[in-house]
Formats: sequence, structure tokens, C-alpha cells
Amino acid sequence: MSTTAPNASSAPQEHDPLAALGSLPGVPDAVDSVREAVDRVYGHRVMRRRSNEVTSEAALRAARGSAALSGADWALEEVRRRSDFGTGADALTVGAALRLTAEAGQLLTIWRQSPVRVLARLHLVAAGGVGGAGAAAEVVGETVGRPRLAGEPVVEAPGPDSPASLIEAPLPGSDEVAGRLDGLSALVVAGSSAPALVMSAVVHGELLALRPFGSYNGLVARAAERIVLIGSGLDPKSICPSEVGHAELGRAAYVAAFDGYLSGTPEGMAAWIAHCGRAVELGVRESTAVCEALQRGAA
Repeated sequence: MSTTAPNASSAPQEHDPLAALGSLPGVPDAVDSVREAVDRVYGHRVMRRRSNEVTSEAALRAARGSAALSGADWALEEVRRRSDFGTGADALTVGAALRLTAEAGQLLTIWRQSPVRVLARLHLVAAGGVGGAGAAAEVVGETVGRPRLAGEPVVEAPGPDSPASLIEAPLPGSDEVAGRLDGLSALVVAGSSAPALVMSAVVHGELLALRPFGSYNGLVARAAERIVLIGSGLDPKSICPSEVGHAELGRAAYVAAFDGYLSGTPEGMAAWIAHCGRAVELGVRESTAVCEALQRGAA
């Protein structure tokens, strides 16, 4: 699948290549289910008074979930208490995920104008904790914040103890990456009438397929999904962390659903979109539990 998802707040383009995805079998039900779940948590009485606390907690849990999918599966309280994320692939990955969840909401306006610029910024933010010295560190530094060039390797996270790549699909060449990123940019700027769930799922899937950077591609793809969900108006306060749901559904289910996206078939695309919808719903469930805890005075 070489099309990519636009932002819902833009004016729809005359020819909308994503609109048909919203009518695939099972997708309308997934869209409706997500909307109902999101509406319920936004209607919680705690959201009227303490929405900032819910947003902060959702960001922390989203970072933990995204890092877990990239191989750094730390307990939530470990993520909460740690302040040193400077050594080891796991620590670097968790630190990168935390920075990305903090940054995503600040890039909405730029995303509508230049998504490629935002993606470069996300990678720069993710790699901001990469330190060290020597040739390896110099190579990492040279590749940060730009799409990879021909022959450049792709790793899950920098460092000798980097986890094995979650996505084992063939890696597109640098020319294909550049062309498809340009396609993403054109579609975002043009806009789409596709539901927010569809758009966010396709942005997420396309970036996983391209793996445009030398590292942290999964984290960047999930951060971009977050930006679409926020900017579309579905989750304006960023309290429905799909990353939590993706982690809860598990790495095997994530990869299997993504295989559907890669297939490009109607059934595969519908399965990936539905999987992403279920992840949002589980994120809603997580934040609903946070609201209940706040209401009881337990958090």
C-alpha cells in the first residue's frame, strides 16, 4: 500500500484515495465503536476538572506501551520513576518514547503543512538521547532527522544490545522511501474525508512499511498515529493512548495485523484498521481507569 493518510482537518481533495477504505467490511463498525468509546471517556465527570492530569498520565502510559512494542518492556512504575535514559538500548528506547509523546501535541500545525518536516523532527527528538563516542556514534549522528540514504542500515534502536527488529518485511529502497514520503505529504496537505481511525491507521502502517529512518521507526510511526488522532479532533486532549492498546494486544498480533496492511488487499487493510481501532479502545479503557482512580482519590 503506497498511499498515506492525510489530516482530517484539511479540506478534502477532489479525488480522495482513502475514502473507500472507510467502507471496507468491518471498518464502519470499528469507526463507530471507537467514536462511542472516545465519547464516553470525554464525558467522564473527572474530565471536567482534571483533564490535564489524565492527559499527562495517558502520555506516560503511551510511552511505556510504544517502548514495549520496540522491545523495551518496562513496568509502568519503572518508567515513572526513572530519570536516566542515557545508556543501553532499552533505556534509550524508553527515553525516546517519552520525548515523542511529549512532543507530538506540539507539532499539529506543522503536520498540516509539512508532514515530512514533522517526521524528521520526531526522529530528531527520538534520537536526542543518543550519546557516546567513536565511529558508531558519529554514524548515528549523521543519520538523525533525515530519511535514510541508499545502503544505510536500519536498527530498532542504536547500540550493541539493540533488540531484533519487530518488522521483518523487505526494506524499501531509499528512492521508494523518498517518493512515498512525498506522497504522504501531498495527501496530508490535500486532506481527506476518511474517518480519523482510517487516516491514523494508514499513516501508522505506511511508516512501518517504509521505515524511513535509521532507527526508532516504530516509535515514530506510533507518534505520527497519535498526531493524526489528536489533530483530527477525535482525541483533541490526547487521552486515548492507542500505544497502550497496541502493547496490550501484543507484538505477535501487531505484526500479524501489519502483514494485512502490507498485503494491500481489502481484507488485509480492513483487518489492520480494525486492529488499530481496538488499540484505541483499549487506550480509552486505560484512561477511563485513570479517571476512576482520580475520582476515588487513589491517583
